[in-house]
Amino acid sequence: MVVRPGVVAVRFVEALHSGGVPAGTDRAARFAAALRLVPPVTRDRLYWTARTTLVADAEQLPAFDAVFDRIFGDDAPPVDLADSRGDPTAPPLPDVPNETRPAAADNRPEERGVSGAGASSSSGGGDGSPRAVPALASATERLQHTAFAELSESEVDAVRHLVRRLVLATPQRRTRRSRASTRNGERIDVRRTVRNARKTGGDPVALVHRRRRRRPRPLVLLCDVSGSMEPYTRVFLALLHGSVTGARAEAFVFSTRLTRLTRPLARRDPDLALRRAAEAAPDWAGGTRLASSLRTFLDSYGRRGAARGAVVVILSDGWAQDEPSDVAAQMARLRRLAHRIVWVNPRKAATGFAPKVGGMAAALPFCDAFVSGHSLAALDEVAAAVSHPSKGLL
Repeated sequence: MVVRPGVVAVRFVEALHSGGVPAGTDRAARFAAALRLVPPVTRDRLYWTARTTLVADAEQLPAFDAVFDRIFGDDAPPVDLADSRGDPTAPPLPDVPNETRPAAADNRPEERGVSGAGASSSSGGGDGSPRAVPALASATERLQHTAFAELSESEVDAVRHLVRRLVLATPQRRTRRSRASTRNGERIDVRRTVRNARKTGGDPVALVHRRRRRRPRPLVLLCDVSGSMEPYTRVFLALLHGSVTGARAEAFVFSTRLTRLTRPLARRDPDLALRRAAEAAPDWAGGTRLASSLRTFLDSYGRRGAARGAVVVILSDGWAQDEPSDVAAQMARLRRLAHRIVWVNPRKAATGFAPKVGGMAAALPFCDAFVSGHSLAALDEVAAAVSHPSKGLL
C-alpha cells in the first residue's frame, strides 16, 4: 500500500495532538513538505524529520517519542512512502546510513546539547568523532512561526507583548486644508503674497505657495470574537489595543452583535484595557452574525465618517449564520465607503483551504487583500496589506 506524505503527516499530527503534543495544521504542512525534501528511506530519518518539524519544546519529547514508537515502531504495520521520493523513473537513491537515535535518557535538554528553548550544538559520538544533533528552534523563532492556536498560556503573554508593538500604518491622503510652502507648491497663496509685497514697495518679489496637507488614512478594525475564533481572539485583542493606543484606530468586536471597544482599549495599561473590553462585550464566544454586525457598523458609525476613506481590517474566519447574500450586500455598502478592505482569516493558513462557501466566499470579492494573520510572522503580511497605497492587492 502506497501512502502519500500529506496523508501520513495529517494522521500523525492528529495522533500527536491526541497524545498531548500541540501540533496543528501548520506543522502538518511543514512535515509533509519535509518528507518530500528528505525521503524517509530509514525509520531513523523519518524520526528526525518528524521531530525537527513537529516538536517545538523539549517538554514535548517524551510524548512525541511515545506516539512515534506506537505508529512507526518495529511492531507497527509498515508505512510505504515510496511515492514521496520524486520521479519513479529517476535513478535509485544512494544507501543512507542509519542516524543514531538517542536513548530515552538523551531526551533531557542538558544531555542533548539543547539549552533553554533549544540552541544548536553537537556532541561526540561513541568513537570520539563529532556527531551533529538536530536542535529545536529558538524561543523567538518558535513564537514567530507558531500558530496562535498552538501557543501555551505563557507564550500567549509573550506574543501579546510583541503584538502590541506592531505598527499598522495606513497610507497617507491629501486633506482639504493646506499650509504655506517655501518651495513650489500646488498653487500660489495670493493673499499672503500680496501681504508680503508691502515690505517691498508693493512688488511681489517672492511668491508664497501653498501645499495640501497630508495625513494618514483612518484605521478601523472589526474583530470576530465568536466561538470559532476563540483560539486567535486572545492575541487579536492585543493587536486592537496597540492600534487604538498607537494609531488612534477605531476598534469593534462582534459575535451576535457589534460592540465598540475604542474607549475601553484606549487605556495604556494592557491588562486593564483587556478587562474593560471583556466587560463591554457580553456576547463573547457566541455565534457569528456577520451581516447584521456589518449593518450595525455602517448604520451607526460607517456612514457618519468612521469608514469613509478608511482602511478597514476585518479579522474573522467568515463562518456566519447569516445568508451569504446578506453578507455580500453589507460588504458592497462597505466597499463604497472604505479606501481598502483587508480580511484577516487565520483559517487561510490551513492546507487546502479554499473560501468557496458561506460568508467568506460572499465577502471575498469586495476585499482588497486576503491574508491569514495566524502567527507573528503572518502579521507582517497584515501590516503590509494595511500600508499598501492602492486598491486591488488581490
